[in-house]
Amino acid sequence: MSAKPIDRTPSAYAYPLLIKNLLRNPVRQFPEQEIVYGDFKRQTYRDLGERVGRLASGLAKLGVKPGDTVAVMDWDSHRYLECFFAVPMLGAVLHTVNIRLSPEQILYTINHAEDDVILVNTEFLPILEAIRDRIEPVKQFVLLNDTGQAPATALDITTEYEALLATGDPDYRFPDFPEDTRATTFYTTGTTGLPKGVYFSHRQLVMHTFSVLAAVAGTGQGRFNREDVYLPITPMFHVHAWGIPYVATTLGVKQVYPGRYVPEHLLTLIQRENVTFSHCVPTILQMLLASPKVNEVDLSRWKVIIGGSALPRALAKQARDRGVDVFTAYGMSETCPILTFAQLKPHMLGWDEERQLDIRCKTGLPVPLVELRVVDEEMNDLPHDGKTPGEVVVRAPWLTQGYLKDPRNSETLWRGGYLHTGDIGVIDEEGYLKITDRLKDVIKTGGEWVSSLELEDLILKHPAVAEAAVVGIPDPKWGERPLALVVLKHDQADQINEAAIRDWLKDFADKGILSKWGVPDQVLFVESIPKTSVGKLDKKVIRGQYDEKSKA
Repeated sequence: MSAKPIDRTPSAYAYPLLIKNLLRNPVRQFPEQEIVYGDFKRQTYRDLGERVGRLASGLAKLGVKPGDTVAVMDWDSHRYLECFFAVPMLGAVLHTVNIRLSPEQILYTINHAEDDVILVNTEFLPILEAIRDRIEPVKQFVLLNDTGQAPATALDITTEYEALLATGDPDYRFPDFPEDTRATTFYTTGTTGLPKGVYFSHRQLVMHTFSVLAAVAGTGQGRFNREDVYLPITPMFHVHAWGIPYVATTLGVKQVYPGRYVPEHLLTLIQRENVTFSHCVPTILQMLLASPKVNEVDLSRWKVIIGGSALPRALAKQARDRGVDVFTAYGMSETCPILTFAQLKPHMLGWDEERQLDIRCKTGLPVPLVELRVVDEEMNDLPHDGKTPGEVVVRAPWLTQGYLKDPRNSETLWRGGYLHTGDIGVIDEEGYLKITDRLKDVIKTGGEWVSSLELEDLILKHPAVAEAAVVGIPDPKWGERPLALVVLKHDQADQINEAAIRDWLKDFADKGILSKWGVPDQVLFVESIPKTSVGKLDKKVIRGQYDEKSKA
């Protein structure tokens, strides 16, 4: 017997899961709630609703149509929040440009996404000026400016953001369209080659928003509610700032956007605006806790989600000593991103601090609607004993359905009908996941991915180098840093030093070929590099050797 669909009355409205439907109620119910942009601007949710309408209307006047792509290059700001809503609500695609990529990678993402309009902060004009002749085709540029003065630029600026809004209609009527319409695109780097585009639909972003809302609802440890004040410290270009701006707006909470991340400025905002909820990578939290300013700020009401890399136990304890409710989240660019939260179960709230730290530093429990498995190579489930490792594979309503224009890697990502994270983990008896390793030899430093293979390739271009291997080793500040092992050609052994190799790589970074994060702190000259039986670099052995040395 086949499943029977519901009968639909002809006049019934089939309510689509569109981003515009996240915005309607908070604007009506909390019109005077504040949205703050650093020291530059304070506005209300009523203003947000009107400015979203004006932005969409203004973009439409520039010729932006459903299916077109609008790129944003900005610091975290009220403008970025407006773009999170206005661009997809128009039926267009929002491309959040990762301004930390090298200029060559940024150029690739702009051309690959086929951006039609680029909204650019004055601080990033030099990047676009350097690549403008290779942007395909010629784009329209909208200037985002906090200075109040027109900058000198070689770009042909179409208009300025506030001028664009001034021409728009605050009551712009947003159309309905299929909820599977693409809403956002951004690019992730990780292994080798060019950045890969991931994309998400309106339905996926709405489903992600409500699942996260369900996971954090209520009061107490790890919870986010309408009494909170929200400050993101994860870039809005990075997986929609983990999707939390959509959650915060849906709740109608006060929101504070900091602009550039400067520890003293962030702490000032936390103190001045009574911030109670944030998210960041471990490096940022470490910088905040190391700032002299931290001694002037009461952090006892601050709840902080840590993601991007593992939460070190020592850092968690340091945060807990100041009263911070710190806990881990897990996800990746391909998963929109949130899959798990390391929140305490009710019976754990009475545990001593040391036992609680064990939970807070785990990868966490899957949020509602996430099916998460740890499997062997044949996709068989492994025991939930906290000991047996396997690859983490997932299903959820909001996972990217592929890589943009890349069917081969898309099939690899989704082989067997599950999204393969590339991470190795264990699940314990309580259901908590803990990531223990990665399948791919990528290095995550300060929340950014660096390809070890790309680094090796660039080092090998040096005329004095015979062999090279790059691995990530633990770093207390950045999570990981690249370590390069180099075998010199015999006639060059006395001619080249560590600084020469680093300068070689810095030159690639200056040319925009390599991210500045990719230049290793250490270059070690060795007689030979460990290899497997088939002659491949044995990264496992290398990491084992130098992880121990880094801890010594």
